[in-house]
Amino acid sequence: MNWTLRFLGVGNSQAAPVLGSASAVIERNQQPWLLIDCGQETLTTFEAEYQQLPEAIFITHLHMDHIGGLERLFIKAYFDAALRGKLKLYVPAALVPAMQTRLADYPGVLAEGGANWWDAFQLIPVSNGFWHAGFHLEVFPVRHHLANSAFGLRLPGSMLWTGDTRPIPEYLEQYAGNAELIAHDCALQGNPSHTGLGDIQREYSVQLQKQLCLYHYASNADAEVMRAEGFVVAKQLQRFELAIPSSGLMQ
Repeated sequence: MNWTLRFLGVGNSQAAPVLGSASAVIERNQQPWLLIDCGQETLTTFEAEYQQLPEAIFITHLHMDHIGGLERLFIKAYFDAALRGKLKLYVPAALVPAMQTRLADYPGVLAEGGANWWDAFQLIPVSNGFWHAGFHLEVFPVRHHLANSAFGLRLPGSMLWTGDTRPIPEYLEQYAGNAELIAHDCALQGNPSHTGLGDIQREYSVQLQKQLCLYHYASNADAEVMRAEGFVVAKQLQRFELAIPSSGLMQ
C-alpha cells in the first residue's frame, strides 16, 4: 500500500493564480483519497490531474482561496445524478454556520430555485476527528484570525497539515510523530495570521524543522530563499511519500 501527499497548489491568496491555491490530496496508490481544501484553482487542477471530481474533501477554514471552488463543484455534483448527495464534505462543526451564510444562503444556489446547497453534498460535521475510508483522522484548532476559525488535519503515523496558521509548537511537539510529514504554512515574513520563516526557526525544535514541508508562500523566489535556509519547500504538483497510517481499522 503506497501513501503520498500531492500538493495541488502552494501559493498564498495573492500567488494562487501562479502557484495554485494552497491545497493537497492524500493519495492511496496514487489515487485521490482525500482532498484538503478547494480554492478557486483547486478544482481545475484536480480534474486535470485525476480526470474525475473529488469524492471527499476536508475544509480547513473559510477564506475564498480555500473554498472558492466549492460553488463550481456544487453545480457539477448537483446536475450529475451519480454524484448528487454523495460527495463527502468534512467540515469542522464550528465552521458550519459561517459556511451556511457564506456559500449556501447567498443568493440562492440556483436562479430558478428548487435546490438547497447541501443537496449536492453529504455534509459531515467534525469536531476532534472523523473516520474516512477505514482510517481515523484528527482535527485540531490552529492560530488563524479568531479562535476556532481554522483547523488542521492529522493522519496519525503519516502526515499533519497545519492549514493557515501562526506557529503551533505546543500541538506539534505533543502530537506529531517522528515519522510524520508536517505540511506547514510559511512565508518569508509572518503576520498575525500566518507563519514566517523566522517564526519557524525560532519556535520549532530541530527535530520538528526536519519534518516540515513548507507551503503557502508568495513567490518562487521566496521559496528559493527558504530552501537556501535548509528547508523542504513544496512545489505545485509535487508528491511526497508518506508512512503508512497507524490509525486504520486493519493494519
